[in-house]
Amino acid sequence: MRMSTLAGEVLGTAHWPVPEERRTVTVLFADIVGSTGLVERLDPEDVRALQRAYFDTVAGVLRRWNGVVEKYIGDAVMALFGVPGSDGFDAYRAVRAGLEIQQALDRRAPAGIRLRIRVGVATGEALVDLAATRDGGHGTASGAVITTAARLQEYAPPGGVVVCAATQRATAGLVEQRPLASMTVAGKALPLDVWRVTGVARPRPGRHHGPLIGRRRELATAVDDITGAVRDRRPRWVSLVGPTGSGRSRLLHELARAVPTVDGTPVRWCFAHCPPYPKGDLAPLADMVRAFAGVRDSDCPTTVRRRLAAAFDGHLPSTRLPALAELLTTPEDAAVAAHGAEVWREALLALAAEQPLVVAVDDLDRAAPPLNRFLHRLFTAATERGLPLAVVATHGPGWANLLPGGADRRRVVPLAPLGTVESGRLLRHLLSRVGRPAALARDLLPLVGGNPAAAEAYVRALDEDGDTPGAGVPDAVRRMVDARLDRLDGDQRAVLMAAATLGAGFAAPAIERLLDWAPGRAEPVLRQLLAGGLLRPTRGGYAVSEPVVGRVAHDRLPRALRREFARRAVLLAALDAPRPIDPMTQPEAVPASAQPAGVVPRQRRAARNRAVAGGAAQRPVLVRQAGEPPAPTSGRDDRSRPGPMAVTTAQRETRGPDQLPDAHVPERTVAPATATRIRSATAPMRRRRREPAAVPRPLPLVAA
Repeated sequence: MRMSTLAGEVLGTAHWPVPEERRTVTVLFADIVGSTGLVERLDPEDVRALQRAYFDTVAGVLRRWNGVVEKYIGDAVMALFGVPGSDGFDAYRAVRAGLEIQQALDRRAPAGIRLRIRVGVATGEALVDLAATRDGGHGTASGAVITTAARLQEYAPPGGVVVCAATQRATAGLVEQRPLASMTVAGKALPLDVWRVTGVARPRPGRHHGPLIGRRRELATAVDDITGAVRDRRPRWVSLVGPTGSGRSRLLHELARAVPTVDGTPVRWCFAHCPPYPKGDLAPLADMVRAFAGVRDSDCPTTVRRRLAAAFDGHLPSTRLPALAELLTTPEDAAVAAHGAEVWREALLALAAEQPLVVAVDDLDRAAPPLNRFLHRLFTAATERGLPLAVVATHGPGWANLLPGGADRRRVVPLAPLGTVESGRLLRHLLSRVGRPAALARDLLPLVGGNPAAAEAYVRALDEDGDTPGAGVPDAVRRMVDARLDRLDGDQRAVLMAAATLGAGFAAPAIERLLDWAPGRAEPVLRQLLAGGLLRPTRGGYAVSEPVVGRVAHDRLPRALRREFARRAVLLAALDAPRPIDPMTQPEAVPASAQPAGVVPRQRRAARNRAVAGGAAQRPVLVRQAGEPPAPTSGRDDRSRPGPMAVTTAQRETRGPDQLPDAHVPERTVAPATATRIRSATAPMRRRRREPAAVPRPLPLVAA
């Protein structure tokens, strides 16, 4: 029986992944300012040419930023970001696209005509048709966030990009923005806080306060490798590997503080940070040069040349400096940037020959191939020359780039989730910093899953919103989890959503029955999720490794499918649960242990099949019947006589679910004297085992 049959009219499909998901998406609305007056002045053929250029330009920009055009409404364009997959920076990509649309239209507008647009960007939950988003089309998303984006577009000034509060939080530190007056929207109880985006922010190193908790062993390993590279003049490549939020950047900066010198010799550190979607493939190198030479964004070209000459005096000939200046001003030009990067590589090798050097690159898994090639060539050249140089990079565990050098030149330092003690210490420290009781750490501890960034996000939400701990998943945490889930294939996501419904201690057969899969299909997927850190082993099988992962996965299920999963989980729990019989409460029933075993499988299978196939009204009765003990017998002659609850093969084929005997009717009655003897015989057992009647296991994360 396929999922479409079991879920019936609420699902309408037998395929997985789920055709529709509840997702956090970012919606962009763009519209032309004064289009009515413009059309009135132009010839229809000119209008057609203008519209074609406008729509082609806007669609091209949206595709470049991985947006999906959902619909065209007159001159307005609506696009979705974060579908069919999220990378954790959907809002940032939408804002960058909004800024770029106006610039692209200015470059392509016909002579004498300047198109001005308004852009509104909103982030929120929507129900999304995942299949339709792959090709675009009307009706792929539904939710209040779409209306909000449209209203923000109307509020934006000509040529401006206006965002909601959720988008502002998601892009803080990545774009420059300033608050505007609150906006009143019909139908919304409260005014909306809005911001105008004025440009792209230059990446700044993160600020790290407080003690380093739970990473002393990893820090010591990395320090030993850097020290050995300097002492032996044998370059080493050190990778700090962990998922987003595991504290990679924090450890990198702590490492720089821990190794200011080696044997009394100062160590020079050159930092680069790879932001999401930089202006150019080699833009992080431009920032590294800028930091080394002390060049400011406000410096004029003359000042830039003077600062470069002072910084590289004795390390580079003056004829090579113009290439570095061009790298700083136009990193998006591939040819210019490549020439400047070659000069910077020569400079780094010269600096390493003079003084021990560490090149530190944060978030290298975001880097483009040209930056990876630059680092490989630098490392290879330093190895050939025997220079005291080390490369330290942070990236995620799934980064597929091969590290240069032999095994003796590479070190991978994995960052596992913090333990319970370390997580508690971190939470208490964060809570004390915002003036909240340290006792709240006990409530937050199960939610953070050993992830330092999640701990900070939960404490920040508690401080800003004053919510009860765990009342909701903070936006920053949800973005991280969404990106992890969208890197999974369909089977893996299906199993994870089913696991979130079942709770802890499930095994492959339970997953297969919940998803209606063939036996043996779930176990390989479970092992993949276990290897990826999304599941953990338990005594009863598996459990979701982090509560927040299970919660976000479950939240993605549409309401109808959520109820269907919950129904199946309750049914499976009822069928699998033991049914102890207490003669004191059921004096006329003979214990199941006194019955022949042959009746049990047939009767329970029949009831279970009817429960699965039957309607909602029949299901509670059928579930109870599936757990009833078989009809009692008192001797050989009774075995051939069916009791009131027994069903023959012919009856099973002809009777419908509504013709089954009611579950509350006793299966067989006995004489009062016999019942008294049974109670006396079982009294010691009942005193030793006061077992309550079996009830379905509680189901976490299941909506009522």
